[in-house]
Amino acid sequence: MLLTEYRLDLVIQALRSILPLAHPADALLREFFQHERIGSNERALVAETIFGVLRHRLFLEQACAGQATPRRLTLACWARFGGYNLREIAPLLKRDENDWLGKVKAIQLADLPLSVQAELPEWLVEKLRAEMADEAILALGCSMQQPAALDLRVNTLLAGRDEVLQSLQAEGMDAQATPWSPIGIRVRGKPSLSRHPLFLTGKLEVQDEGSQLLGFLLAPKRNDMVVDFCAGSGGKALMLGAMMHSQGRLYAFDVSEKRLANLKPRLKRSGLSNLHPQLIAHENDSKVKRLAGKIDRVLVDAPCSGLGTLRRNPDVKFRQSPQSIAELAQKQAAILAASGKLLKPGGRLVYATCSFLHEENRAIVEAFLEAHSGFVLHPAGEALAQQLIPLDTGTYLQLLPQVHGTDAFFAAVLERT
Repeated sequence: MLLTEYRLDLVIQALRSILPLAHPADALLREFFQHERIGSNERALVAETIFGVLRHRLFLEQACAGQATPRRLTLACWARFGGYNLREIAPLLKRDENDWLGKVKAIQLADLPLSVQAELPEWLVEKLRAEMADEAILALGCSMQQPAALDLRVNTLLAGRDEVLQSLQAEGMDAQATPWSPIGIRVRGKPSLSRHPLFLTGKLEVQDEGSQLLGFLLAPKRNDMVVDFCAGSGGKALMLGAMMHSQGRLYAFDVSEKRLANLKPRLKRSGLSNLHPQLIAHENDSKVKRLAGKIDRVLVDAPCSGLGTLRRNPDVKFRQSPQSIAELAQKQAAILAASGKLLKPGGRLVYATCSFLHEENRAIVEAFLEAHSGFVLHPAGEALAQQLIPLDTGTYLQLLPQVHGTDAFFAAVLERT
């Protein structure tokens, strides 16, 4: 795309309004686009540059050497990561910027600290060092700098994966079956699907493959009583409902009215009649307590740091801190304890996060098992093998983008004896 003064100014304005990161970057960007009436080419350039700056912010700030203005961050991002050469950027430059940008292009990554190479804040690198070698941290960080592909889930109540896949390929989309989930499709490029007939008729939903695997770990049966404890806008609940063939009873609990409102149009499209969204005040709400000991399957996709989604939400690493992680761990432990009370003897609970941090994952599960002798850990690989999915990451499910091509997900399968 041709770079012009107008386009540079737009990116600078957007960056100025987003960079304090008082709210999630995608929400701030949507707000910016509502105020600025700009063409689709400009929108694409602004969005791509903003997310490029957030992905590579630690490198870019280092490259700007104490002058990390929105202008300099933008120019450095274009020169180093945007695929533009200096000749294309030159007409926009002030007198001293040409030499500086040449130096930016020449920086050797290997000479920089690990946190800058991995694009992970220093506090996060220190936490990870307790669990993995520097090479593994670098591999994780580099994989998180790549944009994620678009993963879709086929609603098996309304369609089969093969027919949907053929239909998308016939339209010229670069669509493939996902390697692990038997109902997933991965699409390359950036097709807009919000008005696609398959989406509008409920046959397709956007859902990361890792998130789909949680449903197969839970493996609800037709007439089960099931609770999705932290349902959000309902992606996993919709999948569970389809796995249950719209039979049995499925509760989608959440503390956010707004998130549950987002589930309504999706539920309408899905063709499900067994899904019941319910607003709760907290994990010990009376709506939760009245189901104690009655539930066959519970999914707890716990509120977490979201660090496993950095490919999509690179700003998350700047909006979390050691303190916020400690607060989340307390909340996770409380939610797991409350949701465990719902299970019947012989029932199954899947605890999951989209995080790669030990203290949000194994530490929570191990503390729960220590305090609740009536629960045992069921190997995740075994649970997936029963669903004919040949993926074994050990006792726990631990997905990583550099290994599995998904967001970073953790899950533990717990059963009540």
